[in-house]
Amino acid sequence: MTTRTTDTLTEVRPPPTSRRRWWIAGVAAAVVAVLVAVLVAVAPWADDDTASSDDGGAAGSAPVADVDGPPDATPPEVDSAALVAGVPAQSVAKIDPVRLAPGVVPPSNRWYSGLVFGDQPQPVFAEPLSFGLTDSGFTLGLPSPTVDSKVIIAPHVPAVTVDAGAASAQVSAADPVSVTVDLLDGSGAVIGHVVLAAGSPFVSLTAEQDVTVSSTVTGGAFEAGDGGATADAGTSQWGLVGGATDGGSTTLGAGETATWYALPPDASDAAATTLRAAAADPVTGVDVTYGVDDRLARTTLTYRTAGGSPSAYVLMPHHRSGDQPERADCGLGAYPSVYGDLELCAGSQLTSFAPALPPTGSLDLAGISDDERTAIVAALEADVADTPAFPSDTYFGGKALNRAASLVVLGEQLGAQDVVADLKATTVEALREWAEPDGCAARDARCFVYDEAARSVIGLTPSFGSDELNDHHFHYGYILAAAGLLAQDDPELASELAPVMDLLAQDIAAARPSDVLPQLRSYDPYAGHSWASGTSPFADGNNQESSSEAVTAWNGLGLWAEASDQPDLAAEATWLASTEALTARTYWTAPDLEQFEGFDHTMVSLNWGGKRDYATWFSPEPNAILGIQLIPMGPVQTSIADGVDPERIRASVEEATPGGYGVQFGGYLLMYRALAGADDAAAAWQEATSLPDVAVDDGSSRSAMLAFIAAAG
Repeated sequence: MTTRTTDTLTEVRPPPTSRRRWWIAGVAAAVVAVLVAVLVAVAPWADDDTASSDDGGAAGSAPVADVDGPPDATPPEVDSAALVAGVPAQSVAKIDPVRLAPGVVPPSNRWYSGLVFGDQPQPVFAEPLSFGLTDSGFTLGLPSPTVDSKVIIAPHVPAVTVDAGAASAQVSAADPVSVTVDLLDGSGAVIGHVVLAAGSPFVSLTAEQDVTVSSTVTGGAFEAGDGGATADAGTSQWGLVGGATDGGSTTLGAGETATWYALPPDASDAAATTLRAAAADPVTGVDVTYGVDDRLARTTLTYRTAGGSPSAYVLMPHHRSGDQPERADCGLGAYPSVYGDLELCAGSQLTSFAPALPPTGSLDLAGISDDERTAIVAALEADVADTPAFPSDTYFGGKALNRAASLVVLGEQLGAQDVVADLKATTVEALREWAEPDGCAARDARCFVYDEAARSVIGLTPSFGSDELNDHHFHYGYILAAAGLLAQDDPELASELAPVMDLLAQDIAAARPSDVLPQLRSYDPYAGHSWASGTSPFADGNNQESSSEAVTAWNGLGLWAEASDQPDLAAEATWLASTEALTARTYWTAPDLEQFEGFDHTMVSLNWGGKRDYATWFSPEPNAILGIQLIPMGPVQTSIADGVDPERIRASVEEATPGGYGVQFGGYLLMYRALAGADDAAAAWQEATSLPDVAVDDGSSRSAMLAFIAAAG
């Protein structure tokens, strides 16, 4: 069920894991002007006004506040149940939500998925705190980064241990930002509900029955004082508000709450006072709204509290990047993290901006020379002729469809319709096959089923753990992009493809929760990016490697939305792509690493909840480490250079190509270099004309590479 008060939502849902792929190779609806001229509003996401303490959910509220930036957009209204019913039902997912209350949609691809899946729960990273379940309660930490040449890491090191005498635990409520964990006694009765939320410095326990919990810290204990208790854990300072604390024990009556929190290092009196006051009214969940106009994409997170009092939150670096709203109650201190300092702010509403990135399906080739045009068309002819049969799995099959559709668009853009006519027909027929709703009733490949236990749509030929719910946004984003490109001027084709394409869109990006699919499966509105692992069976939290494929996914969603005339979905897709592109630059390709002395690289390729790596899942080579952040280097990837110092781009490419560009992803590296400036584009063109085939990725083509470089020049 969902619980809602005023204009807020908490998802309390149920029945459906780590990518990282083991890769070997408000209410005003505005009119969306499809590309750039969108002034879209998107309203709160909720279905009903019910609340159920049985599910551990508490509706709560927050102080009313004006929101800067574009007005709220209207989230797409989709009959997900009807879409799901249109494909065969089949149990194929390899997941086991061990610690999940009945009736809750399995929260895959979340920062907290490690609490739900696997034989043993894994630590999770809520920023600024880390959290781990124990046999009888939970532990809290304040991660402190350490650095070496290739890794920035801050694991979960327990500083506070809370023992509630629990026998087990299960997740009873989940939304894209927060999670509620029920602690159970030996009979299965709920002792209390633990709530933690990304961006919140608080973790609370609300008692369902009278209970006494012990709270211990490393090397000490909580000591009661005015307004609460405090403890010194040596490397971190902690506060505890609520209940009656005496000698390390806190007694709670049914319905009472205790809240633990960490203070920022060298906390000021203002920070301590703000946190102590906010801790008295526990966070119950987080609402998300968004808005898009022709300049900005806005995200607003509202931290609801049980009594409606103001809370507190922390800002990540991307919340402070570029044009941002004025924030009057920040600067109260900073917590350390692997992503940089997390700035403490008073209040319940975190609003942030990203530069708007509307759906983009073609390059601007108006200024290229005749010689460049001739070379691109010649390469196009060869690329079309060399197009192999389409693979049957969702990842490589999706990549191949997107490559072919991109060639068709490029050919038509250059006036070479005859060159791409047959490929267009072949690709449209392949899309029709993938889009047969009952295709899996007749074959075991190039089709989709719905797994009710997993609450997910799954292709029958899995790849990179897609049957563990890994990487669905990557895979389905490619397929949606191909459909959007080829149906952009063909309403009849869009209508034919719609049942399955709309289903894939909802699997990865449902804006509203339902009983059949989770809300925003992969996307984390606080972190501003996606998580790739379905079940996150890692002590370092969830992770994502290919930030560029995530941007491609939301761009593909937007292309499909435009082709199928779904303006609300196009607005949502623009929001997703805009924020994902900003965080791709901020945390992957052009991060500020000044705080992390000893890390010897210009970029980070694999980001986790508690760790950042200069590495990949499939290769230690520097060309692969940067290249996986560029794939497939389609037109939307020009955003990767927005606001980035050209010298930063040159340095990254130089680091990735010590032996030249004739390596895996070499074409992508040349395309990235071309974005550094006109001279770089000219040099990249010369390199590209003689680049060996091995350096052109199967998700791209030589003609696409040349066109990208020419457009950049």
